Amino acid sequence: MRNYSLVLLIGLVILGCVKSKMNSAGSKTGISQGRRAEVLFLGHTSKHHDSGKYAPWLSVKLFKSGINMTYTVDLNDINLENLKKYDGLIIYANHDSLSPAQESAMKAFVEGGKGLIPLHSASGCFRNSSWYIKTIGGQFASHKVGSFKNTVLKPDHPVMQGITDFETWDETYVHKNLNPDKTVLGERVEGDVHEPYTWVRNEGKGRVFYTAYGHEDSTWTNRGFLDLVRNGVLWAVGDHVKAEIAALKLPDVDIYQSDSIAHYTKRHIVPKMQESLSPAESNKLTQIPADFEIQLFAAEPDITNPIAMAWDEKGRLWVVESVDYPNTFKETDGAANDRIKICEDTNGDGKADKFTVFADKLNIPTSMVFSNGGIIVSMAPDFIFMKDTNGDDVADVREVIMTGWGKNDTHAGPSNLQYGFDNKIWGVLGYSGFKGSINGKKMNFSQGVYHFKPDGKEFAYLGSSSNNTWGLGMTEDNNVFLSTANNTHSAFYSMPGQYMQRTIGDDDAPAVLSVQKIDGHYDAHSLTPNLRQVDVVGGFTSAAGHHFYTARNFPKEYWNRIAFVSEPTIRLVHKAILEPDGAGFKEKDGWNFMASSDEWFGPVQAETGPDGAVWIADWYNFIIQHNVFVPAQSPAEFIMPFKEQPHGPGNAFSSPMRDLNHGRIYRVVYKNGKNMPPMKLSKDDLPGLIAALENDNMFWRMTAQRLLVESKKLSVVPDLFKIINNPKVDEIGLNSPAVHALWTLHGLGALDGSNVEALQVVNKALTHPAAGVRKAAASVLPKNEQSFEMLQKRMKDANLNTRLSVFVALVELPASEKVGEAVYQAALEEQNAKDPWLSKALLAAAISHENGFLAAAEKQSVKSAFTEQVAKALYREVYPLGRRNTLQFPPDVSGKEITIKASITKAKDKPLQGFIAGQGGKEGGYALYIQDGKLIMAVKQHGMVSQAATSEPLPDKFDVVAGLTKAGDITISIDGKEAAKGKAHMLFAAPLSNTVRSGEDMEGEDKIGSYEGKFGFVGNFQKASLELNRPSEGNYAAMETEKTARTNIAKSSNSTVIELKVEKEIMQFDKKLLTVKAGQKVVINLENPDGMQHNLLIIKPGTLQKVGQAADEMLRDPKAAEKQYVPKIAEVLYSTKLVNSGETVTLEFTVPNEPGDYSYVCTFPGHWRGMNGILRVVK
Repeated sequence: MRNYSLVLLIGLVILGCVKSKMNSAGSKTGISQGRRAEVLFLGHTSKHHDSGKYAPWLSVKLFKSGINMTYTVDLNDINLENLKKYDGLIIYANHDSLSPAQESAMKAFVEGGKGLIPLHSASGCFRNSSWYIKTIGGQFASHKVGSFKNTVLKPDHPVMQGITDFETWDETYVHKNLNPDKTVLGERVEGDVHEPYTWVRNEGKGRVFYTAYGHEDSTWTNRGFLDLVRNGVLWAVGDHVKAEIAALKLPDVDIYQSDSIAHYTKRHIVPKMQESLSPAESNKLTQIPADFEIQLFAAEPDITNPIAMAWDEKGRLWVVESVDYPNTFKETDGAANDRIKICEDTNGDGKADKFTVFADKLNIPTSMVFSNGGIIVSMAPDFIFMKDTNGDDVADVREVIMTGWGKNDTHAGPSNLQYGFDNKIWGVLGYSGFKGSINGKKMNFSQGVYHFKPDGKEFAYLGSSSNNTWGLGMTEDNNVFLSTANNTHSAFYSMPGQYMQRTIGDDDAPAVLSVQKIDGHYDAHSLTPNLRQVDVVGGFTSAAGHHFYTARNFPKEYWNRIAFVSEPTIRLVHKAILEPDGAGFKEKDGWNFMASSDEWFGPVQAETGPDGAVWIADWYNFIIQHNVFVPAQSPAEFIMPFKEQPHGPGNAFSSPMRDLNHGRIYRVVYKNGKNMPPMKLSKDDLPGLIAALENDNMFWRMTAQRLLVESKKLSVVPDLFKIINNPKVDEIGLNSPAVHALWTLHGLGALDGSNVEALQVVNKALTHPAAGVRKAAASVLPKNEQSFEMLQKRMKDANLNTRLSVFVALVELPASEKVGEAVYQAALEEQNAKDPWLSKALLAAAISHENGFLAAAEKQSVKSAFTEQVAKALYREVYPLGRRNTLQFPPDVSGKEITIKASITKAKDKPLQGFIAGQGGKEGGYALYIQDGKLIMAVKQHGMVSQAATSEPLPDKFDVVAGLTKAGDITISIDGKEAAKGKAHMLFAAPLSNTVRSGEDMEGEDKIGSYEGKFGFVGNFQKASLELNRPSEGNYAAMETEKTARTNIAKSSNSTVIELKVEKEIMQFDKKLLTVKAGQKVVINLENPDGMQHNLLIIKPGTLQKVGQAADEMLRDPKAAEKQYVPKIAEVLYSTKLVNSGETVTLEFTVPNEPGDYSYVCTFPGHWRGMNGILRVVK
């Protein structure tokens, strides 16, 4: 009897567990506590029945009712294990067949008690499954289109509560194979035909809701339809789940009456501020993946306004708190209210209970990184090293290690300091820029990525980004990615920008940049019913962070593949899926990792922590927006419940409603993940550090690498050899410990060539099974001739990303005939020539080893279009120059003839005057400028200035070609005729220190001529360029220049010049009306001093709305940026490329003959509504 009772008890327990799994969608909570429901939406990639467009709209509707929706287009997600997480399955797609395993999983899911919600085209799916057709209640047969009403048949059914006879335009479905076992709730009436259109039925223990509505926008923006589907989902998931939602007691903080909203892509008036919520209540309005949970680590009053966070070698969280951000300045207010705080969990309950202020009296610090027993803090205008020397966890050392970081806009300064694989500190910067001296070297740069040694030495600006930048992330195999605030939430950094400045081939081809936009989608998937965004509406306008999941506690799909991009303006953390694309990468939309409808939730950083969870810094503030709003572009009432927006010192609108009292740190934990015991590392515990190098969490590996390098203990080298020599790879093909061990060897100085065994180990690592190890080995080799023999065998590495690192390593070797010949052979391979990153790296390598490359080109009978292009590029460099801009990296002029050309036009009522173009500074340089009516080409060498200067009056319009030849001749020609000549000592024998600039010179001792200030150009010039030629090609280049100049003068002789400027920060042109004559030639110089990109389109009269809508529609095209955001429609007459911050571009066109009010407009995402003007054409 006892045995029987025991068996019965075990059986009941097992049955209860199974039932719990089937009915709780993985939740560990019951009705008493309540929970949100979980549904899976199965869509497809087709734009016909555009599930990717409509699913986000439905998710907002469902979320308001306590239902989390997860989106997928992968049929492989229809499996037993995955479906256990969900209460319901929505299908809206055109999938043709269902595999037996998928049918079995779906059958078990539905008949076991879950909900099935097929919408519209789902009745045409899975034609091979009779079970599916029977279960959903019928099958699509045919359709026409038209407007019709929803005829309600059973108004008392729960699904039809509140549903009216709404009308919409849709496809008029006709069904076949109808299952009589169903309850028809609504029908479409056409004459005498009553077509069942909405029905429900039971299948086993599960429920099915179907409606035939849902073809396109007109239905998906119909409130009646959205209400119907919401009701259908709530019914289908079952009464038990519905009761669990009710038990959760969702906070009602809806300020929009959002049940009345059906257009989620529009902005709506903000009537008032939402109330703040406690962390627990806020979490009820927050979605994470179905098998994860949110755990609070710290919150107010213990922390407030967390702007950045990091962990030390003891695993303790450090938080940067900034209540001064964005407008309280030490320089103006004497304020210094910010702090860095250490937050510890001393009792192991998962929450911080000890808080220590490490440093206070700070003013807008933005990030920190651990180094040499302390931290380096970015706090514009300084980077400061802080350290505790007496063990009380309070900084008593504060040393400025560099200064010059811009503070004119506090959300555009330096951020995201991180320790990199190369043992340098990496960071990013927005358009506030840097201007100052580092280690005695003058530097001036803006938005992009940089790195430096922890002591501030070897500082290098690596590459430019397109706009304000606040995101940086590194993969386990050392690929680097950025995010920018506006419309580039994922970009791949491939190699230093100076390697990519020279170009070949078609000048009009889209350029591959050092920091290349790779995001595969525009949309960000907000759960709020109103998008309180200033620009890039519906997309990413405040993207922050790009940290990858680099531990092993989450499912494998996350490992080294998913990056977390925060988007605080619309309250979410995005999952960016990164996949290989040749030698580089492309991003795919992974939807959200964390998102909320709480209008205070403001994630600013998401990063893998020491425990393998993802930690979220929540700024928690109703006001996230920085910029002042422009009425025509983003009326204030759509963003905030007030209109007054005074400018603050940080270039942000100032408001007492900015909150200073809240802030949270969350851990997002995988429910089935392993528990990670607490760890502590010490620089003095070398065995512990070696062991940590093999930890499965990159945080601990990188921390161990840093401490080992800082220890300077070469005794660990044999241990590093053992790790590197281990040939094993993990489930995704990585051996991350070996990567760190290689870079640790490098950081310890063991690869300087003196340790033969170390070089042998690295040489062996070049054949390691893991591509990431081969890549690291190529990167750490000494930059000497001996390394080439080792690198050469990897020039055909099957992994193109590794091959890219090999090519980049070749760039950095001393110039060599052998290397040049090998580069030539590599350039012959079609795969290398066609890959955008490999081809750029090969061009850079050919430049470094040009004699060898050109010698190979001369003697080799085998040639290709690419090798010919590279050879020409080595002889002749061409750099287009804007009306006012600089080249980020100075071209090497040593031993090269110099040619500057431009088309010059005098301004009305003002004499021609000012700096046209030049390069160099105090130690030497050259410049072309107009002073006192003379056109001057000046060459400064060895402390002496030589020049050629014209003596005749200058024409109002002319083309100039000026240069320095091999013989030392300084020449100026005007309209093809020699106008002046002078003599310099020779060509430049060494590179110049300062870069090329046009439109204005540098100030102080680095200016080239004798004039005041920057000597900005008065007048107009266009088609300007700098050419550098190897002397053997000098005559050819000069002839080409003269020919081009003659062509230009013919083109521009009768042009009217218009100066048009972007107004900073307000997304407006400085002129609203331009008047021109019909048939006239016009040149518009568009200057962009703003921090964002802009373009300029001239469009037909009365077509602004059409062009604007076309611009909106093209945003879902992954190549929209490549197309410069210019719609390919007949209404667009002329257009410019995207104009970066600080650039000036020229648009030359002939005015249409038909008089009228044409428009000019910027079509960068979201700008066209306010950033436009009238181009009035008169006879």
